[in-house]
Amino acid sequence: MAAPPPASLELRPLGGTGLKVSCVGFGASPLGRVFGPVSEDEAVASVREAFRLGINLFDTSPYYGGTLSEKMLGMALKASGVPRDQYIVSTKCGRYKEGFDFSAERVTRSIDESLERLQLDYVDILQCHDIEFGSLDQIVNETIPALLKLKETGKIRFIGITGLPLGIFTYVLDRVPPGSVDVVLSYCHFSINDIAWKICCHT
Repeated sequence: MAAPPPASLELRPLGGTGLKVSCVGFGASPLGRVFGPVSEDEAVASVREAFRLGINLFDTSPYYGGTLSEKMLGMALKASGVPRDQYIVSTKCGRYKEGFDFSAERVTRSIDESLERLQLDYVDILQCHDIEFGSLDQIVNETIPALLKLKETGKIRFIGITGLPLGIFTYVLDRVPPGSVDVVLSYCHFSINDIAWKICCHT
């Protein structure tokens, strides 16, 4: 007897965006063959299984696999046949196979390239990728203003920043207009051996 389908994952509000995201997201870096070979059929099957499990958040970057992750994810999402308003896509800008470039010109061009690879008209979230490797003052004075202009065009719905050191986030958030940054993503700070993120959010 086949096992019954699992219950849908819990949906949680993502800050003040109004988005309801699944408590587990789909990190698409493996689709860029970062960790080993992945066929197109496997990519499609993975995305379909994610939808079956109730996952509605898909995260990628032009850096993952040198743009391959975005291409594979876009292909798999299209093949799934799931309506666009039923899932959330987050990609990034500023970090590429060639290196880091957070200039207004590059991030503006980057979203058009990402949309073409993803086969989408817009992304829900565009995040500045690993901002600690660039100039934080450039992020404040050039990158975020460029993303705010992109937001006005409808190509992106929300703006995010990502990185590891927690201090970089407060530096940026203290210097941009309130509400400019909608999403903050850090990693390795909310695990069994590191609760720095929880402490940071409650102080």
